[in-house]
Amino acid sequence: MNKKLTVLLFLLIPLMGFSQNCEKWKVFEISLKGTSAGNPFKDVTLSAVFTNSTLSDTINGFYDGSGIYKIRYMPASEGKWSYTTISNQKQLNAKKGAFNCIPPSKDNHGPVVVKDTFYLAYADGTPHHSFGTTCYGWVHQGDSLAGVTLKTLSRGYFNKMRMCIFPKDYDWNKNEPLLYPFEGKPLKEWDYTRFNPAYFRNVEKRIRQLDSLGIEADLIVFHPYDRWGYQNMTRETDDFYIRYIIARFAAYKNVWWSMANEYDFMRAKKMDDWDHFIRFFAEEDPYNRLRGIHNGSRWYDHTNPYLTHASIQNEDTYRAKELRAKYLKPVIFDECRYEGNIPWSWGNLTAEEMVNKFWRGFINGGYVGHGETYVTEVPLQFPERSSDVLWWSKGGVLKGRSHERIKFLREIIESAPGKLKPSVIFQSWMPFSSVTYKNEFFLAYFNMDQPRSMVLNLPGKSNYRIEIINAWDMIIQPVPGTFSGRCIIELPQKPMTALRITKTN
Repeated sequence: MNKKLTVLLFLLIPLMGFSQNCEKWKVFEISLKGTSAGNPFKDVTLSAVFTNSTLSDTINGFYDGSGIYKIRYMPASEGKWSYTTISNQKQLNAKKGAFNCIPPSKDNHGPVVVKDTFYLAYADGTPHHSFGTTCYGWVHQGDSLAGVTLKTLSRGYFNKMRMCIFPKDYDWNKNEPLLYPFEGKPLKEWDYTRFNPAYFRNVEKRIRQLDSLGIEADLIVFHPYDRWGYQNMTRETDDFYIRYIIARFAAYKNVWWSMANEYDFMRAKKMDDWDHFIRFFAEEDPYNRLRGIHNGSRWYDHTNPYLTHASIQNEDTYRAKELRAKYLKPVIFDECRYEGNIPWSWGNLTAEEMVNKFWRGFINGGYVGHGETYVTEVPLQFPERSSDVLWWSKGGVLKGRSHERIKFLREIIESAPGKLKPSVIFQSWMPFSSVTYKNEFFLAYFNMDQPRSMVLNLPGKSNYRIEIINAWDMIIQPVPGTFSGRCIIELPQKPMTALRITKTN
């Protein structure tokens, strides 16, 4: 086909009724050529109105550098959509187009939302049992190390990743990022009116890569571990930055917003700032992505109606049942200390205790997050100067033993027939917990204790099948026979024992 005919067909396609296809809950992107004069980040306004037979959404665009402007939209309804752009620039204004939103593919379940007060689910109703991990600075390490991180994640240990948008300065994370978010001169001479689009392209590349693995990207908007001055930006600059990341990232279905990592350690911000940011995201994000705020020593009041879930740093994951009743929303222990061997108390859990915290959190109706901080080279005087790559800071490979057992728990939780709520099946009060689905499925856990037997109270006159689970050795052993009512089950007298109880009739 010659060049003239190709151009002619391109011009005729809209008139012939053809349009592009976009899968439901995927990203439809409009790219337009405009001016690069002045300051396009500040001077140019751009949005588009997307309409179908019943809906209309107004979506803000953004400047992507080199005279290119983009608008990203996630359609949540199948069928034909049309759009018209709105801009203060003639060459960007009143541009029209259309696309067909086609059904989602098999592995596309849509964005995660809150369902039935305490639970998380994808938009198509599939439960999302949040098994998270933390790699604060992995997006800033370059393609080689990021590739190793993605290969590790592809093994299915986790379905959520906590990660910083801004670069991080902390022990075992002292290298300079390859890119910076603003134009200017490192380390602190920034032009806060001009973003560096290449920086944000790198972040969104990682968001897409996580999405391809079925992993949610829990984006940390602010944090205090900073030698570049970003934690001290003005309210005006903060809002400017937030609008930009919403325009760039929010259309990706796997995006969550975390206002901060350890918000209370950011001395330049006051409580009024955090209240403002939470509400600002709720009002500006057209997709209502999940919103949380992560604490250091001082918990935020998670009853704030603009927060979708409670993001908790605390090692007492068994408190999930208490906290979800207090906050009336999903509870995620995003940080319950980390498996590792560093000299900081938050980073030297045994693998056994990390696994124990996961079981106790889930068996009490919550969700739990993992982290790993192992060093193999430990200079005696200055351990933070080790050349090791720690998963928690940069990603790479996992050196510990908890992640395989967390995956084992994930498979058990995901085998449940429906939403699991806290229940009581023990004869008397014990420090043990269980969750159930409609008295058809129970999962009970005995912590680090080692009982030789347990009295159960199974509901009604139904019969149940019982399996003994060794949470550490990852062994599931059926108990011969069926059980009903009050019964006594002999146990192996080992720590980290659990029971899976399934109704047979």
